[in-house]
Amino acid sequence: MTQAQQRIENVRVATTQGDGYGLLEDAVVVIDQGIISYVGAAVDAPAAATGCAVIDAGGKLLTPGLIDCHTHLVWAGTRADEFARRLHGVSYADIAASGGGIAATVRATRAASEDELVAVSTPRLQALMREGVTTVEIKSGYGLSLADERKQLQAARRLAAAHDVSVQTTLLAAHALPPEYKDAPDAYIDHIIDTILPTLAGEDLVDAVDAFCENVGFSPAQTERVFKAAQQLQLPVKLHAEQLSNQHGSALAARYQALSCDHLEHLDEEGVKAMAASGTVAVLLPGAFYFLRETKQPPLALLREHQVPIALATDANPGTSPILSLQLMLQMGATFFRMTPEECLRGVTVHAAKALGLYDRGQVVAGQRADLCLWDCTSAADLTYQFGTDRLIACWHHGKRR
Repeated sequence: MTQAQQRIENVRVATTQGDGYGLLEDAVVVIDQGIISYVGAAVDAPAAATGCAVIDAGGKLLTPGLIDCHTHLVWAGTRADEFARRLHGVSYADIAASGGGIAATVRATRAASEDELVAVSTPRLQALMREGVTTVEIKSGYGLSLADERKQLQAARRLAAAHDVSVQTTLLAAHALPPEYKDAPDAYIDHIIDTILPTLAGEDLVDAVDAFCENVGFSPAQTERVFKAAQQLQLPVKLHAEQLSNQHGSALAARYQALSCDHLEHLDEEGVKAMAASGTVAVLLPGAFYFLRETKQPPLALLREHQVPIALATDANPGTSPILSLQLMLQMGATFFRMTPEECLRGVTVHAAKALGLYDRGQVVAGQRADLCLWDCTSAADLTYQFGTDRLIACWHHGKRR
């Protein structure tokens, strides 16, 4: 049950309003029925209601709850053996030819029951929650059939029901070719459009639709067919774009008012301008950049110049970013991509919320959901500066302290 009123006093607040942290000193935050009703100076704060729970923050830092806006959290099996083989000199092409890569995860995920998927995914979600994550996106894409994509999405919904965290589900059936459609990508796109997407949308399992538009994935023409089908179902779209090559997927996604385009190492100025015009968020994924030992960086200067909102996410997945730390992404975003600490924090709060089409969270302002984190530090820069420390003092999800 949500408490009627909670009052956080003697607190330093990073509201994430404006272009920086939006810092408030010696502030008071009041929570009523899961919603922030007051944020501001202590001298102007309303009197505490009868029975109000008062929390003395001791001058520590309060931020919005963190939002991981790009994960593939539900999968079965492991690819640790492939990682080891690569380190022993075996090429990715040889691993894939022997049945490894995404195909290996698809086999394992198909073989797992829904209960088994929930069981193996629970510790992953809990790891994110321990670092202050209050909203997480979970994609499908390791089932690649109606039954198995459904199983992944149902497992994601069950994870949300069992934890004090919000989960947004994204259908990523256009992730790779399943074995039964080998060498028949257009036929598989037909199957997505005619069967998988409408069926799972009709079962209320889909919050958004994604695709992997890449020279080793699906073409822009195939991607657009998926987008058109999503649009007819009034579902928002997002895109894995420009990770390995420039397929101009970002410009395509922008034409469909995409919530986000993600990865973006090979994004050009045309794509940046298109994203700026459509309000599409750039989601950068430094975990995959690190794990794949990439050297080409996303065009941060262009994104800044054209005022494209920039988010950060873990891209948690078994093959290219087996990382379950959003706080680590803050540090990697700064170190690899030269993002400022302010950009990093906004990238896992207000901009991450926008990347999911959520406008009721991501800032500490009156009227927003009370998704909040209280940290054992006074400088917001500490959250980007250091990782591997347990700084989280308290976390609220929709007003409930967990």
